[in-house]
Amino acid sequence: MSDLTHFDGEGRPRMVDVSGKSESARVAIARGFVSVPEDVLARIADGSIAKGDPIAIAELAGIMGAKRTADLIPLCHPLPLDSVRVSIRPEAGGLAVEAEAATTARTGVEMEAMTAVTIACLTLYDMLKGAVRDIRIERVELIEKRGGKSGSWTRG
Repeated sequence: MSDLTHFDGEGRPRMVDVSGKSESARVAIARGFVSVPEDVLARIADGSIAKGDPIAIAELAGIMGAKRTADLIPLCHPLPLDSVRVSIRPEAGGLAVEAEAATTARTGVEMEAMTAVTIACLTLYDMLKGAVRDIRIERVELIEKRGGKSGSWTRG
């Protein structure tokens, strides 16, 4: 098991030691999609969702989720986030969710961006479940990362 970074030579879980790495600016962007019927999109647009504005609440929840990533994901390093942006926009068939997280640290910020998207999607589900039960959370994925030793990567 010694080639698995989150386990020591005896198979015990461990947090990877990043103390020897240099701090660098890092950015990650993730996205997801919440599938809802067009009539629900219309209700969001006209402000008639009983629980309030699902987009504003979900954007805030995503930011809060990014800040708690290390509490949610075992062995994830707590990072000093420089910024987190979550944006949600209606598209045909649902709501597109995107999050960008940035830090200056010794390890990447991908998990924070992915957590922001996931928490925002779950919050949309919670805010909209009273209006419709046929909601799907789909395609949560990392789309870009920049910085660190491995450099930049973009989903093709």
